[in-house]
Amino acid sequence: MARNTQPIAKRCKALDISPAVLGYSNKKTTRNPGGERRRKVSEYGLQLKEKQKVRFIYGVLERQFRRYYKRAVDMRGVTGDNLMQLLERRLDNVVFRLGFGKSRRHARQLVTHGHFLVNGRKVDIPSYTVDVDDVITVRTKSREMEHFKALREGGFNIVPKWLSLNADELKGTVVALPTREDLDFPLQENMIVEFYSR
Repeated sequence: MARNTQPIAKRCKALDISPAVLGYSNKKTTRNPGGERRRKVSEYGLQLKEKQKVRFIYGVLERQFRRYYKRAVDMRGVTGDNLMQLLERRLDNVVFRLGFGKSRRHARQLVTHGHFLVNGRKVDIPSYTVDVDDVITVRTKSREMEHFKALREGGFNIVPKWLSLNADELKGTVVALPTREDLDFPLQENMIVEFYSR
């Protein structure tokens, strides 16, 4: 499978996003400090940048992202909102939002290694889409890992309102579908829709 091995801080700077969105609080780059003097970007360039930003944040490759877009078009409602909802409902993102993973990449690795159950069944597919009332729990074997022990002792971050967390039992529940207001980064999803509508 293809992997993006580009430095995170460099990629964040190029896409104008904070590394904190990805779960990294201490990443920064000092490369190209005078790089603000760039020529005007075309409409296509702005649309492409917006699409690349979302792909980078959620760790999705182009083919998979295009499939998400097609699913969003087929759903009822606004295509841009549907697309963001599908991406937010990915299991690796939900694990990150619940605070089980330090970053989305870390959450993805935890899911791939089979540390989570969804409604009592082991799921090791990061792109698995959760639904309302789904319960995500840490497997009994995995609870003794140092990472999860530290989480129980150290506490969790603030969880979005569409999720609920029981920190003592290491259990999270999807109580509603995510909305546009639940995103923690600036986004113009209409540009992504325009990009694919060409």
